[in-house]
Amino acid sequence: MNKGLFFTAMLVSSAAFADAATLNVYAWGSYLPEASLKAFEEREGVTVNYLTFENNESMYTKLKILKGTGYDVVFASAYFIDKMGREGLLAELDHAKIPNMKDTVPALLGQAHDPENRYSLPYIWGVTGISYNSGEILDPVTSWSDLWKPEYAQQVMLIDDIRDVFGMALKKNGHSINTKNEDEIKEAYESLVELKKNVLLYNSDAPQVPYISGEVSVGMQWNGNAFQGQQELPELKFVMPQEGAVLWMDNYTIPSGSKNIDLAHKFINFMFEPEQQAEIVNSVGYASATKAGRELLSDELKHNTTIFPSEEDMKKGEFINDVGPETLAIYDGYWQKLRTQ
Repeated sequence: MNKGLFFTAMLVSSAAFADAATLNVYAWGSYLPEASLKAFEEREGVTVNYLTFENNESMYTKLKILKGTGYDVVFASAYFIDKMGREGLLAELDHAKIPNMKDTVPALLGQAHDPENRYSLPYIWGVTGISYNSGEILDPVTSWSDLWKPEYAQQVMLIDDIRDVFGMALKKNGHSINTKNEDEIKEAYESLVELKKNVLLYNSDAPQVPYISGEVSVGMQWNGNAFQGQQELPELKFVMPQEGAVLWMDNYTIPSGSKNIDLAHKFINFMFEPEQQAEIVNSVGYASATKAGRELLSDELKHNTTIFPSEEDMKKGEFINDVGPETLAIYDGYWQKLRTQ
């Protein structure tokens, strides 16, 4: 081969490699459809570097340490958005660069955590309820209070998330999951201390797996992960607790230190395409944010009550909202005591 041509080809190849952008995405594990990530890579000629965290707290801590750098798209639950925005960790979104957001379900926009959606747009919404293996537990589990039953000693799994776990205990005790009353928070903590003898583990990385493996038989669960688990273990039930479920919404954000802000906007806009919205439901088992995406689903999925709970059950639930830094510090203090006992 002509050495000059070879050298020129190497230079072109190296330049193309150097120019190929990498989009650093930070999210929970098993949270983004692989097919969508590959489709975006092919369309844009980029690499998606998918990095994972286990809970909002560890995500926030990492982003705080890095001062908003290191990542281009970060997923966060609603109650963290206001805090991260106030602290300068998030870039303002340019809605003109995300035209596909126009199909978002209106009720998901303008929430208390980000009234103008300056920093965030909805990715998925869901429910924290109860799962149990009906092949092992014959009496139906119907309420949060059931998890405290003595027969479930060392059989219970809890989600590794402060607000989910305290939300469950607060609902059980008849209080709002967004309470700022320290007496009610303390009462929830004391209830969780009583529950410890039943708790085998905490899991937020892939919370369906301990049920599938037979490690636990009952406990907390996110509805999408319950749907995923049901594909391998049909006996796995998902229950909206009688006291009311914990409702939540996860969001796209762009960190203030992102080096690829334009590409991050392209990614968010891509994920709002109807085909990708449908892929989210098909792959992840969570309700996506748009109307058109749901219309592309099979009738079986479109009417699946694990993914899309009934309006009656939703009315009993309550969305997690930001409770402010002072109250969050109270929750965190009790959470640390609970986890270190």
